[in-house]
Amino acid sequence: MNYYIHNINPIIFPIYGDIALRWYGMSYLLGFIACILMLRFWSKKGDFEVPVAEVSNFVVLLAFFGVFIGGRLGYVLFYGFGSFLEDPTYAFRVWEGGMASHGGFIGVILFIVWYARKNKHSFWNLTDNMAVITSLGFAFGRLANFINGELWGRVTQVKWAVIFPQERGLHYGQYELPTIEKLVEAGQLLPRHPSQLYQAITEGFLVFGIMLVLRKTGWGKKPGALSASYLVLYALARISMEFFREPDNGAFFIGWITKGQFYSALMIIGALMIAWKKKLFAHEI
Repeated sequence: MNYYIHNINPIIFPIYGDIALRWYGMSYLLGFIACILMLRFWSKKGDFEVPVAEVSNFVVLLAFFGVFIGGRLGYVLFYGFGSFLEDPTYAFRVWEGGMASHGGFIGVILFIVWYARKNKHSFWNLTDNMAVITSLGFAFGRLANFINGELWGRVTQVKWAVIFPQERGLHYGQYELPTIEKLVEAGQLLPRHPSQLYQAITEGFLVFGIMLVLRKTGWGKKPGALSASYLVLYALARISMEFFREPDNGAFFIGWITKGQFYSALMIIGALMIAWKKKLFAHEI
């Protein structure tokens, strides 16, 4: 069976030397632009407490301190702690890749705690609105993961499986397609699930759509309800998709459970704590 061989240029166009506009950076940019536009719209309607003029600054600061720093430190602690102990500078070598979504969540929450206190905003108003649009950013990010040929899926024989040359350390422009075909025939490259696309659809667009619907409901207007909902929806989507994704660093956490599934299970516990604290399921008298 002939499988699709991943052969996508991660560079949109070169700028100067090694500096170039890449699809990965473009995905983040599109995510941030979508975030700014939606938050500005909600701010004008009075649904989002951050003033319209401050929304862009809020998103930029959140992206840097929450998503970037939180995501990087999360990856180092959750997936690359051994490398960090061997060489502490590993934490700063961001050009080698390595961002953890769960670390990004923690970073975003910590940033919002600080921002809400500093500007006297409601923490839940900020997190509930961010919970709705966060998944849209994930969708763009997962699409970029596929373009980069990273975070590929487990070995499979489905018709839509993809051959990722990156599995052998080969990147776009470093190989000829006939060479890849020979590696496939020799069993040195295996067809894999395009799990990045699965995650873009489920963790991204599907969760985003559900959150938009919940936002319009009476229950979704309760402080903390959307935050708790997002944690559960993302966790369930991530746990499900981990069955198709190759475990990070090729190792399972406990038995058949991956680290991604374990950390996602903790998110569900966090959602239950929010529901209990905010009495989201208490009967109204």
